Amino acid sequence: MAYSLAVSPAGGARTWTVVDGGYRTVLPVEDWLEAHRHLWSPNTVRGYATALAQWWTFLEQRGEADQWRDVGVPAVTGFLSWLRNGRTVEHSIAPADDVPSAQTLEARLAALISFYRWQEAVCDVPVARRLLRGVPRRRPARGLLAHLDARTSPAPSSLVRVRRQRSRDRPPVLLPGEIQAVLDGCAVYDATAGRWVGNLRDRLLFAVLAETGMRLGELLGMRICDFVMGRGGTPFVEVVPREDNPNGARVKMMRPRRVYVGVDLEQLFGDYLTHLACRAAEAGVAVTAEHPLWVNLDRPPLLAALREGTVRDKTEALRRKGIGPPGWTPHWFRHSHATALLLAGTAEWVVARRLGHAHVQTTLDLYGWVREDEALRAAANWTSYANSWQVSDER
Repeated sequence: MAYSLAVSPAGGARTWTVVDGGYRTVLPVEDWLEAHRHLWSPNTVRGYATALAQWWTFLEQRGEADQWRDVGVPAVTGFLSWLRNGRTVEHSIAPADDVPSAQTLEARLAALISFYRWQEAVCDVPVARRLLRGVPRRRPARGLLAHLDARTSPAPSSLVRVRRQRSRDRPPVLLPGEIQAVLDGCAVYDATAGRWVGNLRDRLLFAVLAETGMRLGELLGMRICDFVMGRGGTPFVEVVPREDNPNGARVKMMRPRRVYVGVDLEQLFGDYLTHLACRAAEAGVAVTAEHPLWVNLDRPPLLAALREGTVRDKTEALRRKGIGPPGWTPHWFRHSHATALLLAGTAEWVVARRLGHAHVQTTLDLYGWVREDEALRAAANWTSYANSWQVSDER
């Protein structure tokens, strides 16, 4: 069985590698990861290492680890079946208890194809050409404003596909009432006692996700100075690309941007900052403006940067309490933010810039259906929900 291991080289940043059943480094995988570590965020390296560790385990169970250069479509389709079947080479009549989602299977397949495409380009391993069909003669239909998108040239496609549920063609959203339930599930303000009851950090974290549409990696990389209070003007959040975040968080495509927010979020940030300063004073730790904004406040290591796994554990804890719809994740706040802005009448190109999309076509592809969905418009007063947000074209 292969394993994905976190390693911390002397003088280097924490990263991940893959070892086989004999605890030896899987050299083909390590060569591929090493070639991309300076391009990918640590969390991306972890995800790809996990996928390739599962692939290597599959090959070991079949006794084909030494033939990794000679596999084809049957082996890759068998790998997806293996993942669905509880990671055993035997097929069972009853479905496995914990079947990976279609999104997870797509991610595993994408990592595998990326690995073999690099091996073909660098080491002339012929597997990728067996897995990919050539460039189609007929170009696919182009969407609205496709001329603004630089990614319109056809490319080879995988012969192995993952069938997804039609109901997930549209990004899932949290309704305003569900978002409020998540926030209240973290902390509520006790007017009688004059203080917050619960976990104020978590309430602010989900509130920032809801009001800014930031990706989780962008949020976890924030430092205290990145939340700029208005002081008579409009408060805003700076999305700052950094490569030295202690929790491995990274801004996608390393693109900076500014997101304006409302005064309610500014006040919540001020309350949290006061709480953070008090906890730091109790622990005897000096906190500066360059200190991570999201830190451990109640468990060791105190005031260490919050990791993605902690946020997902908190999300799971809220789901177990019946808060929010089944299966919601932090990324649903991003979809909900875009939906609210579009239903409130915000221009698509403004939404694209606020979300940090490289192309406005990406926004149209993901959310072009929003304005046409009368049922969604009637489900909640989205205009009222987004009314307090400060949305700027940032020109």
